[in-house]
Amino acid sequence: MGSIRFRLAFLYSTILFGLAVVVVAVIYIGLARSLSEQPVTQRVRQFSELPTGDIVIGPEQERIDPYLYIEKEANQRALDTLRELAFGSLFMLFVASIGVGWSVSGRVLRPIEHITDVARDIQATDLSRRINLQGPDDELKQLADTFDGMLGRIDEAFESQRDFIHEASHELRNPLAVIRTNLDVTLADRDASEDDLRHAAEVVQKSTERMSRLVDDLLVYARKGRLSLERERVDAAVVVSEAADEFATSAEASDVGLECDTEADLWVDADRLALRQALANLLANALRVSPAGTTIRLSAGRKAGWIWMGVEDQGPGIAESDQDRVFQRFYRANGEGSEARSSGLGLTIVRQIAEAHGGEVRLVSDPGRGAAFAIWLPA
Repeated sequence: MGSIRFRLAFLYSTILFGLAVVVVAVIYIGLARSLSEQPVTQRVRQFSELPTGDIVIGPEQERIDPYLYIEKEANQRALDTLRELAFGSLFMLFVASIGVGWSVSGRVLRPIEHITDVARDIQATDLSRRINLQGPDDELKQLADTFDGMLGRIDEAFESQRDFIHEASHELRNPLAVIRTNLDVTLADRDASEDDLRHAAEVVQKSTERMSRLVDDLLVYARKGRLSLERERVDAAVVVSEAADEFATSAEASDVGLECDTEADLWVDADRLALRQALANLLANALRVSPAGTTIRLSAGRKAGWIWMGVEDQGPGIAESDQDRVFQRFYRANGEGSEARSSGLGLTIVRQIAEAHGGEVRLVSDPGRGAAFAIWLPA
C-alpha cells in the first residue's frame, strides 16, 4: 500500500506542480511580450519661425523619448522581479504540491486500507466481520459493498459446509453404532454358535449396505438437495421386520424392548433401501430417547389406499409447538416436556424420503407419553 500511495502522491504533485508552472509561465510570457513591444523612441519635426513670421517645418526625425525610456527600464525591472518571484513561488509550489499530493493520496487510499485491514483480519473460521464502508456512494463504496456481499455468500457456504459435516457424521453414526454393537456382543460371547455369528454378519452386511447408500445419498443431497430413488415392488412388512432385526441387538444392549407388529402383503412401489434408511433414522432416535425398561413398537398396516409404517417410543415426548420443527435441519427440541431429539439430517431425510414417494410423515406425541412417527405411502 505504501508504494501505491507514493506513486499516487508523485502523480498528484506532478500534475499540481505542472499546472502551476504553466500558469506562471503564461502570465510571465504574456506580460513580457506586451511590455517588450512598447517603443522608447518617437518621431518628431522641428518648427522654426522666419523673421518674416513664416513657420518652417523641418524634416521628421526620430529620437529617444526620456519618459518612454524610463518606463521601459521600469518595466524591465518589474519583469526581472516577476521572474525571481515566479521561480521562488514555483519552488514553494513544488514543496506544497508534494504535501498536497501525499495528503490527497492518503485520503483516497484510506478506504482501500480499511478494506485491506478487514480482509487481513478475516479468517475462514470467522466470516462474520464486514467492511461497512461509510461515505458517498462512489466506486470505492460499491467495491466495499460488493466485498461484503461476497463475504456473506462465503459465510453461508461455510455454514452450509459445517452443517453438512455434522449431518453426515450424525447419519453415519447410526449404522456404525449398529455394526459396533453387534460385533462387540458377538466377540464377547465365546460360546456364540454358528447361527449367532451368521446373524451378526448379516446385520453387519445390511448396515454396511445402508451406510454405502447413505454416503451416496449424502453426496446427492449436498449437490442437489434431494435424494435419488430406485423404485421397485417392496413389501413394507418385510422392510419393518428387517429394521427390527437390525436394531434388536442395539435395543437389547440399551435394555429397551423391541416389538414388531405388521400386517401381511403391504406391497408398495418404493425404494427398499430408502425406506430402510428412514425407519433406521426413526429407530435410532427412538433408542436414544427411550429410558431403560421401556419398549419401542414397530408396526405397519394399510388404511384407505395407503401403506403406513410406524415407530412408537415411550420417551419424554415432544411438545406440540416443536412437532413441526423437529423435521428441520439441525433443530433440537427445547423446553420442558420436549423430547431431546437432534434434528440433524435424520428426520429431514425421513420427510424427504416420504415426500419423494408421494407420501408424508405424521407425528403424534404428548409430553411425558412418548412419540409415534408414521410414514404414509400411497399403495
